[in-house]
Amino acid sequence: MVVDHIIIGSGINALVAAALLSIKGDRVLVLEREDRFGGCLRTEELIPGFTHDVMAATFVLFMTSPAGAVLGPHLARHGMEYCHTAHPTAVLRPDGSALVLGMDRAANIRAFDALAPGDGAAHGRDVGGIEADAPFLFAFLGGDLWSWPMLKLMLGQVRRRGLRGLAAWFGRALIPARGWLEAYQSPLVQALWAPWVLHCGLTPESATSGQMGKVIAFALEAAGAPVVKGGAGQAVEAFRRLIVANGGQMRTGADVARILTRDGRVTGVRLASGEEIAARNVLASVTPGQLWGRLLDAPAAEAEAIRSFRHGRGNFQLHYALDRVPEWASPGLEDVALIHLSDGIDAVSRSANEAERGLLPAVPTICVGQPSRLDPTRAPEGKAVLWLQIPDAPRIIKGDAAGEIATDGTWSVATREAFADRIEAILARHIKNFAAIKLTRRACSPADLQAMNMNLVGGDPYGGYCGLDQFFLWRPFAHTPGACPVRGLHHIGASTHPGPGLGGGSGFNAAKRLGA
Repeated sequence: MVVDHIIIGSGINALVAAALLSIKGDRVLVLEREDRFGGCLRTEELIPGFTHDVMAATFVLFMTSPAGAVLGPHLARHGMEYCHTAHPTAVLRPDGSALVLGMDRAANIRAFDALAPGDGAAHGRDVGGIEADAPFLFAFLGGDLWSWPMLKLMLGQVRRRGLRGLAAWFGRALIPARGWLEAYQSPLVQALWAPWVLHCGLTPESATSGQMGKVIAFALEAAGAPVVKGGAGQAVEAFRRLIVANGGQMRTGADVARILTRDGRVTGVRLASGEEIAARNVLASVTPGQLWGRLLDAPAAEAEAIRSFRHGRGNFQLHYALDRVPEWASPGLEDVALIHLSDGIDAVSRSANEAERGLLPAVPTICVGQPSRLDPTRAPEGKAVLWLQIPDAPRIIKGDAAGEIATDGTWSVATREAFADRIEAILARHIKNFAAIKLTRRACSPADLQAMNMNLVGGDPYGGYCGLDQFFLWRPFAHTPGACPVRGLHHIGASTHPGPGLGGGSGFNAAKRLGA
């Protein structure tokens, strides 16, 4: 069997690349080692009738990405449909105070100014600045950095801003979220945005976290926080139909054991079953540790880089089926897509720091999704599901910051459920009669997430630490800017530029390099 492109893995970047290359007319084969396609796009029933996205859930990055723009009409014809709300996000503080973001900028400015005069104007400047810079900023954040189009883009910015002006722009983009948010006077406005940097794999003190926070603020206000009708698994099914309709092939249970090469060039792959498949190109949506070691022998430079490559914090997921739609103790949260339970910048910083030091956070930052409010098909009429993400869980446990949970240094069932109890206690303080309406819950620790997807090393959903030294030009390694040492090999996925999330950027860029 001979194909043009073998794609290892079936997460968002793999699916985007496969779809684009199959539309081009190339012979595409997607190989997935698990028993289902989708990677972190995974939908399951906890109990009959209640549909849960077990990992990734919100599609604003894909909907607004270049990949989404090109593939959106194709996917819609194959059954992919977005569900929206006018209130994409909110924050709920421990004292019960809350702030809801809408999709009307003027209304948001008025709401922020009502909390603290000047905060509305500051918000308008922040999101307006992102909007003004959008053509350059989003091309830089998502484009192929080592390419002629990127060089032309940078030269155009030099002509527009001057060298010093462009250097100043990049300098301002390095601001940490703390520096950005402490310019706001209202603690509620600060608390609204502070947790979002965790979803970028950063902390409030990380370089570039302020700029990434502004980008998120702009995206949520402009495009919302949509989910896919029926669950993320329905997006995967739409991709599958699109790829197959264009002659592509997809196989589950196909564990690639080795990438085959000859004279420095890819020739195909060998499966764990012993089957060999020939191909002109291999696109590997895997972590660097999987690529250089398991799939290929690492050259000296890659072997050295792997030893210093760092993974970020783990992720903890908690899912609930509820007998009734939750009644929040604070009004106005009923139709919000994503609610953060957090006290603000210091609380986010503290919980992230505890997780990075290997401690179970005493007060974790909690993101609560209400997908059944956007998509009623997720639960029986009058009932609901909740999707909780805790983006600051330790990969390796050294203890408990609160000194209450005894651990053996692993994500054992006992530790997982005790940490879930801590999260539930916080949640229950904000939802009336929560114990009475809870039907069931399912907790997924970082270890559980890695068991579901081997690319989630230690439960890290971001493909590696996202600090500046492992991002942009230096992702995954500082010494390999934009190139693989094996011809015909294309490394894609969250571990490569432009990094994690559902934008599908690395799959899109690889497909474009291959002529799609």
